[in-house]
Amino acid sequence: MTADRRALFVHAHPDDETINNGATMAKYAADGAGVTLLTCTLGEEGEVLVPELELLAAAEADQLGGYRIGELRAAMEVLGVADIRFLGGPGRYRDSGMMGTPANEHPRAFWNADLADAVAHAVAVVRDVRPQVVVTYDENGGYGHPDHIQAHRVAMGAVAAAADPAYRPDLGEAWDVAKVYWCCVPRSVLEAGMQALAALGEEAAFAGIASADDVPSVVSDEQVAAAVDGRVFAKHKDAAMRAHATQISVDFPFFALSNHLGQEILAVEYYRLVKGERGPAGDDGWEADLFAGLPG
Repeated sequence: MTADRRALFVHAHPDDETINNGATMAKYAADGAGVTLLTCTLGEEGEVLVPELELLAAAEADQLGGYRIGELRAAMEVLGVADIRFLGGPGRYRDSGMMGTPANEHPRAFWNADLADAVAHAVAVVRDVRPQVVVTYDENGGYGHPDHIQAHRVAMGAVAAAADPAYRPDLGEAWDVAKVYWCCVPRSVLEAGMQALAALGEEAAFAGIASADDVPSVVSDEQVAAAVDGRVFAKHKDAAMRAHATQISVDFPFFALSNHLGQEILAVEYYRLVKGERGPAGDDGWEADLFAGLPG
């Protein structure tokens, strides 16, 4: 990784990266920054939205994880991201399913992983990539999915451990990440998208979300630190989401997951800063660049 600016995005399953950060990743990749994606599971427990592929599901042939590697690579090709990694290697950790489901008890479920071991795998990536910026979820994983929560724990644990020269010198030279961001959606942005979908009436492809209070990842506008404008790459994000066809239904500018509730495809993506100092902000009070304030 030779780029002067380097960002590491840590996500739970294939498709999470595109939904949360697709426009941001495309923008930085196009700008020549180093963009690395670290995915923690293969998403084996996902519901399959493509009827002819239903037999790939966990309860059938249990081949969805391998198929989703292909979807992920296709999506990242659209976004211009070449450095794709899996925590501990592809298939080491299995999708844990939703909280309280039998999938949580699988012996390889990421939710049951030894946290110290998982953190060590992530430290190896951090010390190899040496990113100034790391992006992941908040402590609730955005919406309470066990793998998202575990990805948060692993990412934050790895940021701390990677900076400690006494921790596992065999994993590389210590590296202190300058800034850590958590993905988020400002309430004002979510509500604007809800109104736009509702305005379509019967022409809408998806049902609307009843209330912004039903979306756990929504935050007050005051909690937002950065807004990365990737509108030039809106069509790239749209195409990347379509590449995750087993998981995402797209009717641009909206998409839906297996719950069939429509959400806006955001080409301006938002972040909370939890480590490091804020850089210069625009008139809205938000950074426009995740590298803002950093040398170079």
